[in-house]
Amino acid sequence: MALEQRTLIRPVELRATDKGPIAGGYAALFNSEADIGGHFREIIAPGSFAEAVKGDVLALYDHDMGRVLGRSSAGTLRMSEDATGLAVEIDLPDTSDGRDLAILMERGDISGMSFGFSVTKETWDETTNPPLRTIQAVDLIEVSAVARPAYPDTSIAMRSLDGVRQIARSRNFNAAATRVGMKVSIDLRIRGLMSKA
Repeated sequence: MALEQRTLIRPVELRATDKGPIAGGYAALFNSEADIGGHFREIIAPGSFAEAVKGDVLALYDHDMGRVLGRSSAGTLRMSEDATGLAVEIDLPDTSDGRDLAILMERGDISGMSFGFSVTKETWDETTNPPLRTIQAVDLIEVSAVARPAYPDTSIAMRSLDGVRQIARSRNFNAAATRVGMKVSIDLRIRGLMSKA
């Protein structure tokens, strides 16, 4: 399964406790439509994190596996799924990354949260343009405090869409999907060549 990342532009908060600073916010919102690079739209359905929050998940600084801020199995990361989405609390460590993050959050330089995941259950509605993907369940790998609220690395998600389209083509559901898939593939190749130039 491909690892995907999504970033949410929503305020994160920092509060002081006797244990040290705690960063909290939402890493994902339910039923909030996102444009994934103009190639497809995506929403996360309630219940998508119900099982995932029970696993061992890392809290990272900007998706960097070398910059761990907390971990659910250690009790320094707490997650829950509520009516809004994936709520997260991180006990920031007394490390350079933990202290830096607290200062950057106080200044407003770090203002977003994100999550890294693999989709385990999804549906696609290709009757709309662009298609709509509904995520129904995920394996949650990590949550991150991020500096740049954007939707990074949609090329991984594009591979998921291409896989769905290949299945549809093999069943002869939609000839138009073939043309769209070819256009996306050509666009991605052109972008790849342009970025190397």
